[in-house]
Amino acid sequence: MKAFTALYVQLDQTNSTNEKVRAMADYFATAPGDDAAWAVWFLTGRRLKRLVKRALLKQWVLEESGYPEWVVDECRQNVGDLAETIALLLPEPEVATLEDVSLTDWVEKRLMSLTSQPAEAQGVLLKIWWRELTGDARFVLNKLITGALRVGVSQRLVIRALSQHLDLDTALVAHRLMGDWQPTETFISDLADGDAAIYTVAQPYPFFLASPLKDLPDSLGDAGDWQAEWKWDGIRAQIIRREGQTFIWSRGEDRMDGRFPELEAMAEGLPDGVVLDGEILAAEKGAERFDFSVLQRRIGKRKPGAKLLASAPVTFMVYDLLEHEGADIRAQPLTDRRDRLAALVTDVDDARLLLSRVANAADWAELGERRTESRERGVEGLILKARDSQYGTGRQRGAWWKWKIDPYTIDAVMIYAMPGSGRRSNQFTDYTFAVWDDDQLVPVCKAYSGLTNEEITRVDSWIRKNTIERFGPVRSVTPELVFEIAFEGIQLSKRHKSGVAFRFPRIQRWREDLAIQDAESLAEVKGLINSD
Repeated sequence: MKAFTALYVQLDQTNSTNEKVRAMADYFATAPGDDAAWAVWFLTGRRLKRLVKRALLKQWVLEESGYPEWVVDECRQNVGDLAETIALLLPEPEVATLEDVSLTDWVEKRLMSLTSQPAEAQGVLLKIWWRELTGDARFVLNKLITGALRVGVSQRLVIRALSQHLDLDTALVAHRLMGDWQPTETFISDLADGDAAIYTVAQPYPFFLASPLKDLPDSLGDAGDWQAEWKWDGIRAQIIRREGQTFIWSRGEDRMDGRFPELEAMAEGLPDGVVLDGEILAAEKGAERFDFSVLQRRIGKRKPGAKLLASAPVTFMVYDLLEHEGADIRAQPLTDRRDRLAALVTDVDDARLLLSRVANAADWAELGERRTESRERGVEGLILKARDSQYGTGRQRGAWWKWKIDPYTIDAVMIYAMPGSGRRSNQFTDYTFAVWDDDQLVPVCKAYSGLTNEEITRVDSWIRKNTIERFGPVRSVTPELVFEIAFEGIQLSKRHKSGVAFRFPRIQRWREDLAIQDAESLAEVKGLINSD
């Protein structure tokens, strides 16, 4: 635990990606195999199932610290994280004997046993552990318990560190880290062995992601060298058909078997040794346009009922063919993969499997004209793919670009604020915005991204000076600041007081030139729903 805590502290105290990669690679080189495997598990965003209720953690820290509840609540509000609050409130131990226990023993022999213990026994154990760990180790332990080990490390950086440690290509490591795997003593060495047992018939490939196109497309060269496809708004997924079985994976590496039975039925018509990359889309029965709000009814439904299957049927818009006849064909040019894919879709002949629609044009000007059809088609713009491109790993700039249409925008007034998380836990960075409904401000959305560090500091200072009321971590503020809010879509919603719901709202800019009277009205916002 001591070595993993030291790694966590190193990662938390630097913004340099190279230093983070170097720290992880050094840890993997010196840690026991099982500890290194658990470190990869946690650093790539995996987590243990909930071990202890948060309310109980608060109760136990009250008992252990002797502080009144209002002190703990005030500290938590200022710190913004329960795990860190506990670590800071409790005194340093005289002897930190439990830090010498390995990370594996902590996880497998201590933490995992909590779920079988009654609450009283859990409390006794936690208090003993807190007394015998230093503040940093106690903080890491609490983060493992609460399931939120965020330390500014992406999966991409973990892959770079493992690649450096194992002297392997990053794309190869990324592929081998996909899918279901368990943190065993031999896991790290198995990563270096392409024939190891950690690879299963269900294993997906890393997704290839398009980069945002910020310049005009003519900077890419001849339009004829690029394939343009409509950019759909659904669930990016891979459908795998191997050994007579079907597996469906989301881009977030979530196995979705059973959630989309109509797609599994469609996949039975696929030949063995096929992996498709595409988008799960949904539309109300009989509708011609795919609508994410319809797909939302299916998200989270592990076993959808007959009524839901009938009212919100899904299809699979397939973009690419990654594996064919059991062979990995990602290195072949896009044109060759596309030809094979088109033939495969024709052979399957199932309405639930659609080949992505191409929007090619004679030149960039004509393609720009076609892009203006995006909202009418219910898409987000275009994806531009080099015709000779391989199917890469992650977001590799140069081969695939997303040329999205401009988002919707409105001017709205900030009315609530709350602290962020992680490094932003001591600043107010999560805001609620409102528009006018007659002479009242009605909340329409929350947003937290889009401001510069300097602007965040200024807004945070303003919030502290202009707080009207407090509701736990939330502060009601004087309605004075106006912001331009961008979002990808809008729909009517019975769940929201305003009657509308936004898709991907974020802050476009701080409108210091506007007064609150200049903010949009609710009627104007609702008018956007049928504006295209």
